[in-house]
Formats: sequence, C-alpha cells, structure tokens
Amino acid sequence: MSAHDHSGFVGAKSRPPQSDVSPAVGLVGLAGLFAWILFCRNYAGFAEMFDLPGPRAPMSGPYAAIAALFFSAGPMVAWSLFVEKVHRRASTGIDWDAPRPVGQDLSTSLVKVTGLYATFAIIGGLYCLARWYWQGQYQFAMEIIFAAAAPVILLTVPYVLWIDRYMVQPRDHAWHFGAMLLGRDGWELEEVKRHWRAWIIKGFFSAFMISIVPGGFAFIVENNVEGILADPVRLAQLCIELLFVIDVQIGTVGYLVTMRPLDAHIRSGNPFLSGWLAALICYPPLVYAFMGQGGMIAYEVNAAGWAHWFYGSPVLLYGWGALLVFLTGIYAWATVAFGLRFSNLTYRGVITNGPYRWTRHPAYVSKNLFWWCAVMPFFVTSGSLTDVIRNTFFLGCVSAIYYWRAKTEEAHLLGEDPKYREYHAWMEHNGLITAPLARLARMLAPRGQAVAQPAE
Repeated sequence: MSAHDHSGFVGAKSRPPQSDVSPAVGLVGLAGLFAWILFCRNYAGFAEMFDLPGPRAPMSGPYAAIAALFFSAGPMVAWSLFVEKVHRRASTGIDWDAPRPVGQDLSTSLVKVTGLYATFAIIGGLYCLARWYWQGQYQFAMEIIFAAAAPVILLTVPYVLWIDRYMVQPRDHAWHFGAMLLGRDGWELEEVKRHWRAWIIKGFFSAFMISIVPGGFAFIVENNVEGILADPVRLAQLCIELLFVIDVQIGTVGYLVTMRPLDAHIRSGNPFLSGWLAALICYPPLVYAFMGQGGMIAYEVNAAGWAHWFYGSPVLLYGWGALLVFLTGIYAWATVAFGLRFSNLTYRGVITNGPYRWTRHPAYVSKNLFWWCAVMPFFVTSGSLTDVIRNTFFLGCVSAIYYWRAKTEEAHLLGEDPKYREYHAWMEHNGLITAPLARLARMLAPRGQAVAQPAE
C-alpha cells in the first residue's frame, strides 16, 4: 500500500494527525512509578518512623517490583477514564447509552466464555511444555501468572456478561473461537486467527516482561548513589538502568491492561509471518541462539565497550555516558508515549506525539544507535581484524533485523488505519529523521521507479 501523498495535502500540514494517546497518560504513570521507587528506597526510614515489623532496609524484592506495576497503571487508568474519558470513544466498540436487557445476549456470552477458557487452558499448557519458562528469571513470571490465573478465571464470567450488554457487536474474536469449538454456525476462520494472534502476543510477551521486572527494579532501589557524580561510568549506568526500568514497567502495564473499556484492547495482531519472525528473533529463547554469547550473530566477541576504551579520559567518559543516557531516554520515552497501549506486533491505535514526531520508529533508532555507541564493535581487545570485521558485520545484521521489524510493522498498520497512513505520509515530508531519508531515497531511485519508504 503506498503512503505517498501525491496531492501534497498531507505533506503540507504543519502537524501530524492527532495521537490516540495523550502525553499526559504516560506522564502520570511515570509519576506513580517514581513515587513508589522513592518509597521503596527510603522504606527503612518509614519502617523506623512508624515502628513497622520486618527489616530496616530498602524494599527491593520481586513483589515490590510487581507492586510498582500497580503504581504505574493506577494513575494511567484513572487519567484515561476520568479525565480523557476514553471509555466513551467509538473505537472501544462500546455504547454505554444503549445497554441490552440482562440475559438477552446470554448465549453469545457463554460461547465467548468457552472460547476464553479454552484459550487460557491452551496458553497454560504451552507454558508448561516450554522448558525455558521454568528456568532462571522466567520462574518468577510463572509464579505470578499462575497466581493470577484463579481470579482471572473467576472474573471472566461476570466481566463478559457485563461488557456484552454494552458492546455494539458482542460477537468478537473470542466468540468466533468459542463458536468453532462448540460447532456453532457463523464463526469465521479469519476471526479465529485474529483471536489467536492477539492472545499469543499477550501470552508470550507478558511472561517475558514480568520476568525482567524484578532485576532492574532491585538495582535502582538498592543502588548507593554516594559519590556517584564523581564516577561517570557509574552515573551513566544508574541513569541507563533507571530508564530501562521505566521502559519495562510501562511496557509491562501495556501488555496486562489490553481491555476494551480503556480503549486499550488489541484491535489486531500483525498478520505477516515475516513480522513475527523479525520480532521473535529479538526475544528469548531465540535471541540466545542468534545474538547471545556464542550465538550465530554475536557481536560482542572481545569487545570491551565504551568504558574500557575511554578509561583515563574523564571528559570522554562523561560525554559518551551522556550520549548513551540520551539515547536510552529516547527509547524509554517512546514506550511512555504509548501510555496503556504498548505492546509488540499489535495495532492498538496510532501514536503521533512525543518522539514519534521525529521518526516513525524512535525506539528502534535509539536502541540501535545505543548498541553501536556502547559496544563499539570496531574496537576489540584481541587486536584481531577478524573480530573487528565479524562484530561490525553482525551488529549491522542486528540493525538490519530491526529495519525488517519496522517495515513489517508499517505494513501491518498501513493496512489497518487511515490515520496511520496519513501519519506515515506526513512523516515523509516533515519528520526530523524520516524526511531527509525519504528525500535521499527519492534522489537515489531510478527515474520513474516507485520508492520504498524508509523505516528509519
């Protein structure tokens, strides 16, 4: 699908189309997260003040990290409902002003519940079969998910009965899957596929995100900042880790609150196999085989990194550390801008503010620039030119994978939403990074040949 605006109208606009998520949503979530982190760091003082039982120490355990998700999500949910009133948007598929009588859609609801219960059972079975979910950091994720299973199962029935009264079209993807299982007429295979694309994304990435929540949170809560300003490497590492905690916390909330009344439901999962391959290569377990130590495209062999090469030069250490913090800040900002809607491989609305006014893929751009600047693959401790060539080439392969991911994501969104098509075209003419790349692509293209859009 072409995103060119041959009329010049879209490119001439001074602003991109309005974002489906306001900046305030992510900011209030950020405020809640910071408040909880400060409380946990200073818990010893609070415990002493109020004579609370237990150790007088920072509260940095894995359950404190999970509690942080509630402090991030709560303000975002409250702001979305009470200030922006997102539940009133037509995109929710809900009409609160025209509820159907109680019991009118009972048959539809029971079919949907059947589909959801079968989905829970299948995903639970897949968790049990996949060995990597019972090793290392994933074990904690499994503990949390299985603890949450009982309340989710119990609340599914009243939730479905309630929401179906207000849905404009209650026969959603879950209904089609349930109807297929029960042999009911009217189900469509494409709707079943859409159901499973959404739930595989939710199941796979929720487990991964929960598994990485505790580590970074503990680092931030326990870290001693005494003398940190005099140590540029420690200072940069702490700032970078804090930004990663922000990314992980807000991102995890996004996977867990895919709810229609919040207008945060998954409207569609990426339908392209290439998109799934490009994304899953970047996450466990496949990432270990490809990019991990000893992986096929490992790019850190004998690469000591920026702190090693700039050792002894405080100016370079502070300057380079600041650059890495800036790049990580853009990466975290790209997640915060999503508010409640962050997740991979999904269409949940269009984000056009924050760093998405500069480039269509700020997270990928900043992440890859960070790796190039932090790893510095063209310098190796072995002195081997072979290591230099391999590291540089394979990190180039990683960047190419992210370019591939970007293109498949664009193809998905271009096919789903006219607002994204407008945004895509606007960025080609106005994006700080996108527009120059688009002009360069047009200059280099043979006359009369269509130009592929850059995935910057």
